[in-house]
Amino acid sequence: MMRPLPAPSNAELELLKCLWRHGTCSARELHNAVSPTLEWSYSSTRKTLERMVDKGLVAEGSEHGLNVYRAKVSKVATVATLSADFAKRVLEIDGPLPAQAFADSRLLSESELEQLESLLRDGTAEGNRE
Repeated sequence: MMRPLPAPSNAELELLKCLWRHGTCSARELHNAVSPTLEWSYSSTRKTLERMVDKGLVAEGSEHGLNVYRAKVSKVATVATLSADFAKRVLEIDGPLPAQAFADSRLLSESELEQLESLLRDGTAEGNRE
């Protein structure tokens, strides 16, 4: 059985969202995409990416001599895990949040919302690697 990955920090989640939207990106592309939100230096982006590789959240590769990164964790499973944790720890809800709570999400497609509903209902969000 695969161990669940550690939950991403807020900054790591911003980088993951960018990777989920755009696929493979260089550190510079990621930095340019998240710097308006995170307001930090390029070196902070690089250090965070190194930590994410160590944690198993992203994979590092090379394209045309440039280091690039891609998400190793599933968007839907990560959202399910984070939302289930929020429901339990913050809202003190024993069951899952209803998938309708995510209906207006700009991050999830219709088919991803269906997958999320299944994960939340079945409680299978623990293994979230792609």
